[in-house]
Amino acid sequence: MHDHFRAGLDRYDPVTGLNDHPEVVAFHRLVFTTPSLAGRLTRYRLEDEEALADALGEGIQARLGAAQVLAVQRVLARTNWQKIADGRTARDIHPEAMADADLAFTRLR
Repeated sequence: MHDHFRAGLDRYDPVTGLNDHPEVVAFHRLVFTTPSLAGRLTRYRLEDEEALADALGEGIQARLGAAQVLAVQRVLARTNWQKIADGRTARDIHPEAMADADLAFTRLR
């Protein structure tokens, strides 16, 4: 998961929050600031958590692992998006985003 997230950062994948294309920034702003869309995003996150837990195995360990991994990804992506929303460029943020991902996944491990 760590390597996958880092690869997404290198591609400036919008899912990582590290994408400053104006249409992506506008989309994120719309989703995060519209209550009904933010609520639906929460539902999608729960569905992602269930799918990852199923892939990891059965029981509480799989569910906890899935929740922890997705929480790390969510916090990292939201942090990256906020820096871009504050006016910084994705290229400028990239080194910080990589360091944040390394720290987060090391702590998760």
